[in-house]
Amino acid sequence: METKQVNIKTLVIAASGVLLIELASRAAFASSLLALGLTRLAQILLMLWVVRAAGEGIASIGLDRSKWFHGLRRGFLWSAAFGALALAAMVLFALAGLDLLSTIRTPLPREAHTLTLFFIVGGVVAPVAEEILFRGLVYGFFRRWGAILAVILSTALFTIAHPFQNLPLTQIVGGLLFASAYELEKNLLVPITIHALGNLAIFALSV
Repeated sequence: METKQVNIKTLVIAASGVLLIELASRAAFASSLLALGLTRLAQILLMLWVVRAAGEGIASIGLDRSKWFHGLRRGFLWSAAFGALALAAMVLFALAGLDLLSTIRTPLPREAHTLTLFFIVGGVVAPVAEEILFRGLVYGFFRRWGAILAVILSTALFTIAHPFQNLPLTQIVGGLLFASAYELEKNLLVPITIHALGNLAIFALSV
């Protein structure tokens, strides 16, 4: 069974709404974690509303309510497996004299309340918004031309959407992993869980 496909009208309306909310937020509010969190929440609600209004239902983007628990459980299993591989890679690189951890460390706020908000927004809210957009909608649209192309294009757009100066290895690996998990599991809660746990792990290692 293939991952369900998203039509062009749904994708364009949802993506346009996400962009408008982003631009309006940047124009109206100073850069802050709270503003970012509220922006991502608004984008999540908008995307879900667009999908439901299109008559396709949220199950069409891999969010079948009857499979939420199964998706969370599979997401934890995927995260454990990938975490073990990442740990092994770090050990091998360390033995070779390379600090792989330094490439994924994230600058964190120092104040306790701001740090807590950072974990909530960056570790939970943002991953949900990004997975609905890049896997549920973008991947779902490109899937009509095959899984490989959908994985590559959704990962490319996911990577470009993140600011970077050097090779965005974390975004590339993450995008490939999230899209592959979605393709194999047909459940958006799987990449959402992997993405959220991955971000939280990176933040924890950066403390």
